[in-house]
Formats: sequence, structure tokens, C-alpha cells
Amino acid sequence: MSGPSHRLALEILLDGPLSRAELARRVELSAGSLTRLTKPMLESGLLVEVPGGPADPRVGRPSQPLDIVPTSHHFVGVKLTSDTALGVLTTLRAEVIASEERPLPSHSPEEVADLVVELARSLSDGRPGITGIGVSVGGHVAGSGDVIHGDFLDWEDVSFQQLLAERTDVQVVVSNDVTAVTEAIHWFGAGRGISRFCLLTIGAGIGYGLVVHDKLVHTTEAGLGLIGHYPLDPDGPLCDRGHHGCASAMLTTDAITSQISAALGRPVRYDECLDLAKNGDPEARRIVGAAGHALGRLIAAASNFTMPEAVMLGGEGVQLATVAQDELQTGLQQDRHPSAIPPPLILQDPSFTQWARGAAVIAIQTFVLGR
Repeated sequence: MSGPSHRLALEILLDGPLSRAELARRVELSAGSLTRLTKPMLESGLLVEVPGGPADPRVGRPSQPLDIVPTSHHFVGVKLTSDTALGVLTTLRAEVIASEERPLPSHSPEEVADLVVELARSLSDGRPGITGIGVSVGGHVAGSGDVIHGDFLDWEDVSFQQLLAERTDVQVVVSNDVTAVTEAIHWFGAGRGISRFCLLTIGAGIGYGLVVHDKLVHTTEAGLGLIGHYPLDPDGPLCDRGHHGCASAMLTTDAITSQISAALGRPVRYDECLDLAKNGDPEARRIVGAAGHALGRLIAAASNFTMPEAVMLGGEGVQLATVAQDELQTGLQQDRHPSAIPPPLILQDPSFTQWARGAAVIAIQTFVLGR
């Protein structure tokens, strides 16, 4: 589809069901033109009339809004970590209907590509053919799908999208993981309808995504981890680049667990670190509190520079914002003007399923927008 037909389908996908009158207003079409354009989409099964619309006074009967048929297409999204591939099968609206996790056999790009295709086949088994596969990777990914630098896979200049395309006839796309999850929030999540928001993720790394004027801010530097070395505490611990108290040194799950493990003299997992802090362990409380304060300062910096309508907080380490809520608010207020309105903070699901769903959304966008 192209032109008005494409715009109609996109409006219904993102905001449907929509009445014909609302669709005509949005796309600036006459009632006759709208009927002519939507008829083939209804006949093909892409669109469907749904009940429940308000009464139309002109004809004296309820209107029948138009909606997309989400199951008309299916997509696979795969999130790659240092040791696993987590895949999901979604509808055209990114609703997760199946998930599966596999350990990586190695970091060999060829073996990982084999696993991704095998995972996609397993997820789609017994269902109609899938329309697209999206894969998200932590690191610097070019628009061509080449992984310039894969932080957690030890990849340099890997033509990963090409490796996948050689193994399947399905359209494939490879993206930076934070870019992918930002788009998922933007199109199908808490960011829908918000013209300007930013996403901060804390976990194995520190990520940042930005939507302005209802569009993701694209840059060739996405995935370089630039925000990860933003200074937050001059007296904080050192990162691997020698920075005192940068975001990576203060907020990653590894930074927090290593500090608390050293303080307690035994290995401690991230969830246990947060539980210890909640239960009043003095060392855990001190370290988690300092991390919460640093997170507040990072949110303040993002808010001061981009003035978002909302700040999304995500990643597997996001529960830090709840456990260290008081310290976070102190750090946030410290670096904001007293008259500034606090930005709404919206916590995202910390599970890796959301990262895999983000990869599926990149595949959905590639299909819908014709990229």
C-alpha cells in the first residue's frame, strides 16, 4: 500500500478501532474516498468492522468502527545477551503470544545466526508463516544491520543481518536493543500519544532513547553507550575507563552487585542486593542509596537537556528506582530548578521479554513503513 491507503492502515494499527468519520478527518478524505480505499482492506481480511461505536444521527443506527486484524501477520523478535537468545512471537500489534529462550552455543556469528533462525522456526511452528524477524543487540549497529561493535558478544564488524538473510526467506532486520525497546514503548507502550519522552535503561549497561515530535531521534552514535559515562558522583567508584562515579560505575547491575559483594565478603545477586537494602542492611542500604541518588541526578540531566513530557525507566535493574525512591527524588531535586515541574516517571517491565518484543516492533515497523 502507498499514499492514503497506507496512512489509513497505519492510523488504525496504532490507534484503532476508529470510526470512519475520525479516519476521514485524520487523513483528510471524503466519505466516498474512504469507502473506496478501505473496501479492499476489508475484503482481504486486514481490516474488520467492530461493534460498539456511537450512534450516527444521520442514519439512526450505531456506527461500525474499523480495526486492524492483529493476527493477519506474525513477527518474531529475538533479544541477544552475552549467553542467551530470548525470542517472542507477536501479532501485528506486538502482542506477545509465545516466548522461548535458548542458550547461545558460542559467540560465533554463524552459530548465533543459526540459533536465531532455529528459534524463529520453533516459535512459528503450527502457525501461519511469519512476516518478519527482528533481532536486537547491545552495541553499535549500523543501518545496514551490520554490528559494528557488539558489547556483550565480543563482535566487531559482523554483517549479522546478511548472515540471517542467507538462512531464511523471511525479511530480517537487526537493531540496537535500546533503539528497539524505545520504539516499542513509542508505538505500542506507555509512550503512545506522548510527543516527547526519553527512556533510560539500567541493567548490564546504561541506555538512552529519545522521542521528539512523535519520532525517534535517530543517530549513527546510538549504541555507543555515550550516557554510560555521564559523571554523577566525583567520589564514586571507578569504571573500566577510569571515571569516578559515572553512570556505568554507579548504576549497572554489575557495579551494584560487585560493591555489595565486596562489602559483605560474599557473592550477592542483584535481587538480593535490593532485598538487603529494603531490609535495612547498612552496607547494602548505603550502596543502593548512593545508586538511587545517582539515578535521580541522571534523570535530572536528561530532563534538563530534553525537557520531556515523561521519563520512562526500564531495564532489568529498574527496581532500583522503587527501592531507593527517596534517594532518587533527592538527587532529582538537587539538579533541577525549584520551580521546575517533576517529570512523570513511568517504570517499564524489567523482563527480557520486553527487549525481545522491541526487536519484533522493529520488524513490524520495517514491514508497515516499507523501510
